[in-house]
Amino acid sequence: MNSKKFTQFKISNSILQALEGLGYTEPTEVQQKVVPVALEKNDVTVKSQTGSGKTAAFGIPICELVEWEENKPQALILTPTRELADQVKEDITNIGRFKRIKAAAVYGKHPFAYQQAELKQKCHVVVGTPGRVLDHIERGTMQLERIEFLVLDEADEMLNMGFIEQVEAIIGKIPEHRTTMLFSATLPEHIISLQKKYMTDPQYIEIASAATLTDQIEHSLYTVEEQKKFSLLRDVTIIENPDSCIIFCRTKDNVDFVMEQLEKLDYTCDKLHGGMVQEDRFAVMNEFKRGEFRYLVATDVAARGIDIDSITHVINYDIPLEKESYVHRAGRTGRAGKTGKVITLATPYEDKFLREIEKFIGFAIDHGNLPSSQEIEKAQKAFTEKMESLPPLKKNKNEQVNKDIMKLYFNGGKKKKLRAFDFVGTLTSIPDVTAEDIGIIKIQDTVTYIDILNGKGPMVLKAMKGKTVKGKTLKVHKAKK
Repeated sequence: MNSKKFTQFKISNSILQALEGLGYTEPTEVQQKVVPVALEKNDVTVKSQTGSGKTAAFGIPICELVEWEENKPQALILTPTRELADQVKEDITNIGRFKRIKAAAVYGKHPFAYQQAELKQKCHVVVGTPGRVLDHIERGTMQLERIEFLVLDEADEMLNMGFIEQVEAIIGKIPEHRTTMLFSATLPEHIISLQKKYMTDPQYIEIASAATLTDQIEHSLYTVEEQKKFSLLRDVTIIENPDSCIIFCRTKDNVDFVMEQLEKLDYTCDKLHGGMVQEDRFAVMNEFKRGEFRYLVATDVAARGIDIDSITHVINYDIPLEKESYVHRAGRTGRAGKTGKVITLATPYEDKFLREIEKFIGFAIDHGNLPSSQEIEKAQKAFTEKMESLPPLKKNKNEQVNKDIMKLYFNGGKKKKLRAFDFVGTLTSIPDVTAEDIGIIKIQDTVTYIDILNGKGPMVLKAMKGKTVKGKTLKVHKAKK
């Protein structure tokens, strides 16, 4: 297949318009192979590293095939972490922006009632972690009878985290006649077993990961006593002087320790681990994506869900105890065709874990020589200059696709018995405004948010100052969120 254009796929102009706005110029290998299969509604198992473009590989066909007119969820996407659920929801929303696809994310540590209210409205796609999805199903707050697509994203990590029983319980409750897509960086036996049990004659697609691990990423290893580890981390960061770096630790206590020590040395850094409240986790993620600081210290919760194509370094402060985790951590760098480095600090007593990792990835990791005092002194000036300069902020990939969209706020919702139909009727009575100019409508108890597309927001905002909705005069202004 010619790889140059998304127009090769049988997808509508509204999806193509969104892909162009997102800067997707040509399909990645996983998109080339998966999209045509999924558009034909065939089951598919995909072995692919993170950073290969797989979210769009299932997001494009789902957004193309769901029926906008249907109010109940038609696709369910399960992910291992809240961060990834939120990222996938955002990606689906952007891909389906001009088809007005409504996606909802459901996960723990987030108000159940808020999610329940969102699921009661028109909702095409639900993205969530297994525990909270099952909770909604058992409480009857998520309707399943129209589910036609099931995606198991990062399946190996989901099962490694102990979600197997919940995943199987969910699968047992959704319609058997459906399209199932399974994506995984690795395919251990329990994934194969899941595939055989719940999928129908799936096509198997493998995107070569070993080549990416070696061609795009340089791997090195330092052996060091535990008590000297932070000192070595300091030396390595001076020598390497990364633009953007994730430092992985095994425990949140280690994250806190490393973060505290780095802050004392005036590093631009922040931390991410499962002990933090969700709002703080999302805030840190978004700031790191924008490039507001250079060093993120994290547990493996950050090995999934960070969609950043310019992380230059991954440092394993603690060697991962599970061999698969090495691949997932390494997958944070060397993305989107760029090169990256993975540096691992291991104690002399961790040979067993190192051997398992090397056997799993298929190559030996080169042992580096400890930095000399002369090398550190030589690199210090450049390191200090970079530390004292502000990192260049990165553009959000959503900016272009959303540039002609204005979100409007109305101070009326369900309690005033207002429905989406009422708003659409009023908005389309404005000259030069059609249903195609109206995006996602989100009606809450006392307020409503509506996306106005195609650059017509200012005109609609002005016109609505003198109009009523279902006979009611509402305050309207540009939404703050």
